[in-house]
Amino acid sequence: MLIVQEIIEKLKDIISKDNLKDGKVFDKDVAEALNITQANFATMKNRAKIPYTNILEFCARKKISINWLLYNQNPSSLVDSTDKYWIKYFPSINVSAGGGAYDEDEDEFESLEIPSYFINMLGGKQNIKNIHAINVVGDSMEPTLNSDDIIFIDKTKNSNLSNQVYAYTTKDGLFVKRLIDNKNGRIDVISDNSSYVKQELPYDEISVLGKVVGSFGMIY
Repeated sequence: MLIVQEIIEKLKDIISKDNLKDGKVFDKDVAEALNITQANFATMKNRAKIPYTNILEFCARKKISINWLLYNQNPSSLVDSTDKYWIKYFPSINVSAGGGAYDEDEDEFESLEIPSYFINMLGGKQNIKNIHAINVVGDSMEPTLNSDDIIFIDKTKNSNLSNQVYAYTTKDGLFVKRLIDNKNGRIDVISDNSSYVKQELPYDEISVLGKVVGSFGMIY
């Protein structure tokens, strides 16, 4: 994957061509195009943190290949688009590392285009219909998952809990944690961030949505 500065330079080039600007494109122009405040953009840049959600939305608006922008693959032009593979992305849903809500309202999802080389990692073409994408907030699953990551959930994988990462709901909201069936009528709930203590939940207090099979920027 390209480093942050290289991605920023590519974004500046796109903005320049898109706006037919003769002058220099500045960081503030990139921040505006990504719908990020200048202060937050500067912080992300200094920390070498890529705002994946904002970049995905930018690429979708501009019909630009995410393959080219993030992975330096060679589309024929800036408008080359990876139109073959789409999954449901729920940008208003945040899974925690905190708490959220989950609603599969058909009006609330967007179609998120996926690079073809991700497909096998997400279970193959036949499995794409079972994959949903949502946002992560909070730090309880660091370093496995970071706040603002987009995670891919395979909804067919919601049983046989054996030390893998899952999205699940309780009466308190929507969460992502490492789950282990301890075979005693309870489920161990583990945060990869050691600052958080392990929990146990009874089977009837948890509803597993699916296994996290990948995140944007990391597939595991």
